[in-house]
Amino acid sequence: MKKTLMTLGLGLMMATASATTISRIDPTDWYVGMKDPSLQLMVYGKDVKNVKKVTTDYPGVKVDSVVRLDSPNYLLVYLNLQDAKAGQMTLNFDGKKVRYTLKNRAMRGEDHKGFSNADVLYLLMPDRFANGNPKNDVVKGMRDQACDRTKPSLRHGGDLAGIEQHLDYFTNLGITALWFTPILENDWPNDHGVNSSYHGYATTDYYKVDPRFGSNAEYKQLIDECHKRGLKVVMDMIFNHCSDYHPWNLDPPSKDWFNNPNYGLQTSYKLTPVLDPYASDVDKRETVDGWFVPSMPDLNQRNPHLMRYLIQNSEWWIETVGIDGIRMDTYPYADRKAMAHWMEVLDTEYPNFNTVGETWVTEPAYTAAWQKDSKLSTMNSYLKTVMDFSFYDKLSQAKHEETDDWWKGLNRIYNSLCYDYLYADPSHVLAFIENHDTDRFLGNGKDSTALKQALALLLTINRIPQLYYGTEVLMNGTKEVTDGNVRKDFPGGFAGDTHNCFSPEGRTKAENGMFAWLSKLLHWRQGNEIISKGRQTQFIPYKGVYVIARQYQGHTVLTILNGKRSSNELQVSRYAEVIGHHTEARNVITGSSVSLASNIKLQPREALVVEF
Repeated sequence: MKKTLMTLGLGLMMATASATTISRIDPTDWYVGMKDPSLQLMVYGKDVKNVKKVTTDYPGVKVDSVVRLDSPNYLLVYLNLQDAKAGQMTLNFDGKKVRYTLKNRAMRGEDHKGFSNADVLYLLMPDRFANGNPKNDVVKGMRDQACDRTKPSLRHGGDLAGIEQHLDYFTNLGITALWFTPILENDWPNDHGVNSSYHGYATTDYYKVDPRFGSNAEYKQLIDECHKRGLKVVMDMIFNHCSDYHPWNLDPPSKDWFNNPNYGLQTSYKLTPVLDPYASDVDKRETVDGWFVPSMPDLNQRNPHLMRYLIQNSEWWIETVGIDGIRMDTYPYADRKAMAHWMEVLDTEYPNFNTVGETWVTEPAYTAAWQKDSKLSTMNSYLKTVMDFSFYDKLSQAKHEETDDWWKGLNRIYNSLCYDYLYADPSHVLAFIENHDTDRFLGNGKDSTALKQALALLLTINRIPQLYYGTEVLMNGTKEVTDGNVRKDFPGGFAGDTHNCFSPEGRTKAENGMFAWLSKLLHWRQGNEIISKGRQTQFIPYKGVYVIARQYQGHTVLTILNGKRSSNELQVSRYAEVIGHHTEARNVITGSSVSLASNIKLQPREALVVEF
């Protein structure tokens, strides 16, 4: 299929005209002073492959090599910037001159600080959070011209401006980091008015924010405003696949740019073969080389030129807008060796940065093997943080159970956390109770009792906790009919909303109660070294009561959960090893005194967090 190459003018100025055209160069600009001085330029243009020679006389820059791909409309130019200074350099393509900008870095790689277990991530979908600029709801020239809030699977109009207008909401709540689902351009048509790429996982331009969310400049402005308020920003990236409307798919650069072109193989969605020592080749191939869905071509990370493009793209966003972390989608579906190389490069350039990979298997041993320096794997992934789907899975089951059976109820959580010895670093494991791909914790209900238990546990154990937008105001929903039902619009974020959860006045009594409870816990957690550095001790649930202790420099926090739907009590004497001589504690939510001199009475399904 033929395509018309997209034109991006950033950093380019055409000086002459000839049969060969140059319409675009990726990256759009670059930075001097990187530890790795090499730079790959992907040059797009009609018949650009026919260029015989590429030169530059810019001081400190050398052309190392020129690579011609199968398609005539791409050319790869590899430069060495070892001694280059910032400025405008001129590249000469057989007499056609193109300007390219080299910039100074805003900070050293070591100074980019990633998120940690001292943070709490707040995951939101930009399209569903708040609409700050109705003018970009529909953008002329894009394939999807629909914006309809009555359809759960179409675009609703949320954008970066809407997020920026509510930054005080996040600081009032008490979270410290924002994770947005992908914000890059998804120029993809909706499916007969019932399905669109509002979620952002079908990239058509790796260097451009989707115009319906805003611009690159607005993204940087939002991040700068977040940083002023002490909020970090985590960027969602996808290396496994792109959109079928990406220029690469419309005109593949090379025969091996994609795995199984033209939807030649559907992924099995079975991730175990990637680590299975007995896995067959066909099982591994069906996992890694199959397409995620028919509209998302599977990128071949074994192609070194493609992988170099993706690595540079992640570095470019770190340097250009100052993101504080990356969440990598569908991590095990991509080539394991290539992804390890990507992480090793980032770890060398940004040793204090952090990346979390989505590893959707509910067995701790599988997840732990993906973590950096794991002794369970024959290959170092260099991936610092992994996602704890075991915690999510066990909690989702436990909330419906009331039993003392050792494998059910809160025992499920205990039985999951006891495998933390498998992790090279349990403090670099991201835990959650729900996200954009799961049912809401509340299902279709509104009972906050079990929710408070889940959040109390999530925010006090040795994990990096992630919340999902709206949990604090009792947003609910299930995926039974459509994913859109767990990705509803945040109340008050859109014109015409009669229900506004951004302000106490607009929330119901129950919503205010949930918000206040969670906000109190989150603000108490901020800067609390007992939680970020403390030793963790857990006790097997006893007579329906589950206790986890965190201890640091003489201070102790106890998280006490009553797993029964009836009144219960904590038998204080059983926990003498962490309570010691103390006879009084403080309830971190209410500030009231809690006696440790006698058994503690617990309400049905009560969550109690105390410190002394």
